Amino acid sequence: MSTKDQPLSWGQRYKLRLKRKRLLWRSFRSRHQLTSRADKTQQIAPGAILAFTTLRNEITRLPWFFHHYRTLGVDHFLIVDNGSDDGSTQYLLDQPDVSLWQTTTSYRASRFGLDWLTYLQWRFGHGHWTLMVDTDELLVYAHHDTHSLHDLTGWLDARGQSAFGALMLDLFPKGPVGTQYYDPQSDPTDVLNGFDPGPYRSQRQFPLGNLWVQGGTRERAFFSDHPERSPTLNKIPLINWARHMAYVNSCHSALPRALNFEYDGPEGQAPSGVLLHTKFLPGVVEQSQIEKHRRQHFHDPEKFSTYYDGIINKPDLWGSDSVKLRDWQQLETLGLLNGGGFPATTGK
Repeated sequence: MSTKDQPLSWGQRYKLRLKRKRLLWRSFRSRHQLTSRADKTQQIAPGAILAFTTLRNEITRLPWFFHHYRTLGVDHFLIVDNGSDDGSTQYLLDQPDVSLWQTTTSYRASRFGLDWLTYLQWRFGHGHWTLMVDTDELLVYAHHDTHSLHDLTGWLDARGQSAFGALMLDLFPKGPVGTQYYDPQSDPTDVLNGFDPGPYRSQRQFPLGNLWVQGGTRERAFFSDHPERSPTLNKIPLINWARHMAYVNSCHSALPRALNFEYDGPEGQAPSGVLLHTKFLPGVVEQSQIEKHRRQHFHDPEKFSTYYDGIINKPDLWGSDSVKLRDWQQLETLGLLNGGGFPATTGK
């Protein structure tokens, strides 16, 4: 019996309901950690698509991040700046469609920023399709070059689907990481144009029912001796949000648990996208040195010190089975993205 078909007992349903309420309550309490720097939420219109993210020192990625998501049709960005000192704060304040909050409290203690963003989703996201992405993640989906997120979410609404999943796909450059040149005004995939088409493995987890996908480049390069520690690659970044909802672990899983079944992974049947992961832009070596010292990005930082060391050593990630990124059609052919019937013409 699959996890999807495995019924929950009354006690298991009750525990998940309590878990969701605890997550919402702790996120509501976290509002005291946030200082509003630019509240432009009065601009949010009915039907607006909202993007939520938390960041620290991402001035290099921000220009293309905004270009990409504005082009896709995001109407407003709600961002938490966790102590940037590289010019990111002023850059964000200058953006006409950004509401900005700041905090210097612990990223790790806030469930890696999730408490802050869940509060903002609770306050501003109800009734909107909301996108939760990091600044190093660029969402692509079938026909994204001709159809906006409004087209996609309208189609999902018509299907009765309330969430849209994606595979996080690591991109890497030719040659040792950190040695390339990158213009922040340009597409990072011009520099990071390699990826591993597989292998990936997945399983459903009980009782949440979320898919757990692992494999790919970082497992091959940094976790071959401990594949169970390799990064989780499944996400549900796009949800038609309601106040009773909560992400559990980043946007890898959510409650109510029915949201988790909207994504069935690489080569699955449900419509899905890909989050192009641009972690390995120039600057990743210095950033890894900093984050290894800050110890904010893993539940057990000691187990992942060798991961940071591996990046600091500037590896060449291009493997024998790696391929060059072309377009979303290539990703669909490889089974990493599923159009799911999303039409080339939306019939508007």
